Amino acid sequence: MTVNMQKVDFHACCELDPQLVNFAVIMAEYNGKWIFARHRDRTTWEIPGGHREPGEAIDETAERELYEETGAIKYNLEPICVYSVDTGARTTYGQLYYAEIKELGALPGYEICEIKQVGGLPDHLTYPKIQPLLFERAVAFKNL
Repeated sequence: MTVNMQKVDFHACCELDPQLVNFAVIMAEYNGKWIFARHRDRTTWEIPGGHREPGEAIDETAERELYEETGAIKYNLEPICVYSVDTGARTTYGQLYYAEIKELGALPGYEICEIKQVGGLPDHLTYPKIQPLLFERAVAFKNL
C-alpha cells in the first residue's frame, strides 16, 4: 500500500532475513482496550515499540519495549508479521506483535510519560500514515 510517498508492505515473519528488522512495534491490549503511548517530547500518540539494540533478538526488543512503554509485567506476546516502509530513499523493516497484557505496573519513566487505553485508534497519531495500517493488521490478527 502506498501512502503519500511511503509504500508500506507486509511480509510473513520468516520471509526476510531477520537481521533486516530494526524495529519492534507492539499492539497491546489490556482489559479489552488498546494501549497507546505518548512520548515525553511529543503531544501525539503512538503504538508502543522502538529500535532494536545491538546484539538483541527482535523478540527481546519487543519484550523490552513493551515493558518500557507500557509498564507491562505479565503478558502474552505473539508475532504478527514483518512490515516494510519504503520512502523512496530507503526501506526500513519492523516486526509487528500483538500483546495481551495481564498485569500493568508503573511506567518506568524512560521516554514515555503517559499511556491511554482506547477502543480504537486515537486522534493525533505520531505516524498517521503508518500506524492505522499496523492497527488494522493487528485487529485482523486478533480476530482470527
